[in-house]
Amino acid sequence: MTFTVFLFHLHFKNQMETVTMSTPDIAEVDQFRCRVDEIFQKVDKLEKKVNEVEQFYLNANKKKKSSSKGNSIREEQDKGRHVPSIKKQQQDASQRESAAAKRMQELMRQFGTILRQISQHKWAWPFMQPVDVKGLGLHDYYKVIEKPMDLGTIKNQMEAKDGTGYKNVRAICADVRLVFDNAMKYNEEGSDVHLMAKTLLEKFEEKWQLLVPKVTEEEKRREEEEAEAQLNMQLVREASLAKKVQAISNELYEVDTHLEQLRETVVQKCRKMSTKDKRNLGAAIARLSTEDLNKALEIIAQSNPGLQAMAEEVEIDIDAQSESTLWRLNFFVKDVFEGCDKSTAGNNKKKRKKEICDAIAQTVKKKSKKPSS
Repeated sequence: MTFTVFLFHLHFKNQMETVTMSTPDIAEVDQFRCRVDEIFQKVDKLEKKVNEVEQFYLNANKKKKSSSKGNSIREEQDKGRHVPSIKKQQQDASQRESAAAKRMQELMRQFGTILRQISQHKWAWPFMQPVDVKGLGLHDYYKVIEKPMDLGTIKNQMEAKDGTGYKNVRAICADVRLVFDNAMKYNEEGSDVHLMAKTLLEKFEEKWQLLVPKVTEEEKRREEEEAEAQLNMQLVREASLAKKVQAISNELYEVDTHLEQLRETVVQKCRKMSTKDKRNLGAAIARLSTEDLNKALEIIAQSNPGLQAMAEEVEIDIDAQSESTLWRLNFFVKDVFEGCDKSTAGNNKKKRKKEICDAIAQTVKKKSKKPSS
């Protein structure tokens, strides 16, 4: 899929401004210009679409490079898989979230049993409510303890219905540990509170280890489901972009064909080049740089299949060239030497024109095959 038409349409517009008509018809020239301007706007829109597609695949390639080999193997295995529609994926996601929420509720229920057992222990009473810092005169408590926590607060948060509660079991576990860690941190080792906290923490850890396998299994399941959903969404986006690329390709073919037809019409209306014009053209070609000379030879080679444009020595017979080829060469050398005379402020435009000339060599007179739909 080529996008040289983006450059070619600019050069064509330039030709419309410089062409000498065999039978001057200002209205006809203006009509050509309007048609080219319409295509110019269409190509600008196509270019934006192409940039969006290129950016998507650029980001996709970056993600693939950062992925592990295991992910690469999985991608190979997933090739050719059935991809659910976006609507189906949304329905599946809703059902998946609902099922996951129920499983997490069951895990929290089981954790609640552990918390209740710890709370009913005879040594649990000091940890059931927030520490009475003011009442106990613990003036340095907040300097030592960054995040106070107690079992009562944990229980209330587990039962919260306003969406502010815990989202997973590990978060509750972390807060239970924090309750006893805070107590052991603030109270000296050997003190009653330190010993009570240490004992309850050990009992909690024993019971928690029985629940860990189920928590780990659920976390793994959620991770796999999310990876599966992301892969499906990626495949849907790629399928959508593939259709978009095909549509762009078809539009480009139409634009390219239309431009070629207009360009051929303009060239045919050019007056016949005089002997003096040919001589000036030959002299101008002789002054081209090696790079530009190769481009000029490519233009000639399009109407002379036997010409070896990249040979070390090439003999050009200006008089033997068709009028169409001569005018193409004339437009080309005019652009080259106009570019050389521009000021520093016009350097970017000069570079653009050189790119245009390069694109012409590929687009002019090519016999494009229409992309399959």
